[in-house]
Amino acid sequence: MSWNIKKKDEDLPWPDDENGQPVPPVFLTHVGGGPLDMELTLNLLSAYGIPNVCEYPNNGLFGKLIMGHPPSGMNVFVPESLLEDAQNILNAEIIENEEP
Repeated sequence: MSWNIKKKDEDLPWPDDENGQPVPPVFLTHVGGGPLDMELTLNLLSAYGIPNVCEYPNNGLFGKLIMGHPPSGMNVFVPESLLEDAQNILNAEIIENEEP
C-alpha cells in the first residue's frame, strides 16, 4: 500500500525518517460517534504536536459530504515514530482541579 502524505503550511509537519522519506502512517484508533468526538480527537492530537491523517471507511466520505459527518466514523493514523506518544495522549486519565 502506498501512502501519499501531503504537507500543508497550516498543518503540523509530517516527520521524515533518516533517509529523508516520510515516516509511514500507522493505525491509532477508530473514532465513532458524532462530529464532536472526531474533532475532539484530532484537535487533542494536534495540540500535542502529533500530525495525523484520517480515513473514512465504508463510503464514509460520501456520508460526510451528504450528512456533514461520516456515519461509520473515521480511522486515525499517525506517524509510526509518534504512535506511543499518541496512544498515551488518548489514554491519559483526566484529573479535575478542584481549586477555583
